[in-house]
Amino acid sequence: MLAFKPEEQLQLIEREEIEDEDDLFEAIDKLISHGINAGDVKKLQDAGIYTCNGLMMHTKKNLTGIKGLSEAKVDKICEAAEKIVNFGYITGSDALLKRKQVVRITTGSQALDELLGGGIETSAITEAFGEFRSGKTQLAHTLCVSTQLPTSMKGGNGKVAYIDTEGTFRPDRLVPIAERFGMDAGAVLDNIIYARAYTHEHQYSLLLGLAAKMAEEPFRLLIVDSVIALFRVDFTGRGELAERQQKLAQMLSRLIKIAEEFNVAVYMTNQVIADPGGGVFISDPKKPAGGHVLAHAATIRLMFRKGKGEQRVCKVFDAPNLPEAEAIFQITPGGIADAKD
Repeated sequence: MLAFKPEEQLQLIEREEIEDEDDLFEAIDKLISHGINAGDVKKLQDAGIYTCNGLMMHTKKNLTGIKGLSEAKVDKICEAAEKIVNFGYITGSDALLKRKQVVRITTGSQALDELLGGGIETSAITEAFGEFRSGKTQLAHTLCVSTQLPTSMKGGNGKVAYIDTEGTFRPDRLVPIAERFGMDAGAVLDNIIYARAYTHEHQYSLLLGLAAKMAEEPFRLLIVDSVIALFRVDFTGRGELAERQQKLAQMLSRLIKIAEEFNVAVYMTNQVIADPGGGVFISDPKKPAGGHVLAHAATIRLMFRKGKGEQRVCKVFDAPNLPEAEAIFQITPGGIADAKD
């Protein structure tokens, strides 16, 4: 278990890697020096586009939908952005160098970190699904604190954004977790921005508003707990399924862009549905909600289930670079920790 002496109260958010940070994204203001009108740049910012990298992630059709931007203007803006950001091919070696910017944030449990190849990684979406009380939200709360640790202590040295759709965020829960990591609880809470979403549209607009905050301050983690709940409420029946999946795909696409644009770790929780067609021979006929749309969007999918007592089991369900394996962890007052036998 990771335990730190309280007297070593940590200096939160040290900007030790400020040099590396600058390469991550180019601010949208740079377009002005390439002959784009400041008023048009302001229109882009109002639409939630704060970086040239983010601009290149939008289709021209999308951009012409912004009030006051004609097709000719959009073409000119995209041309200027292409000069600032290289969005073409790079070599495998360059891609490997880029991967070195990925930060892995500790979950608080060594066994779970080892399973995940070092922790929850930035520039990727990690999805945890499982029944209620399987530890998904507990991991979210632990990550709220561990993300703020310096990178030398397996943290992310950054702030946290939390979008809550089920009303399960408990700031008081973070106090004992902060104490366990030897951090000042007040400072930890100050570095978390929190929003409660009530409809899927509200959830999407909260994501759009995040770009402004992330362009200004060093965020390292975005939590969406849970990603699917509001979609299951706002769309009912088979008739609305196609529309639901389309809206869900748009929101997940937005999450992927945030993860890559700002080198942020996205941790989202998902619910399970009973699979009546699962057959007699499958011991656990439950599968994650959201269908294929959600399955393809998540980089790493983790399946949580209850173990004995306070123990929980995490299984890698799908990941591009991790073997399918399991780890046992425990829920303690100080957050997620290694299981005691």
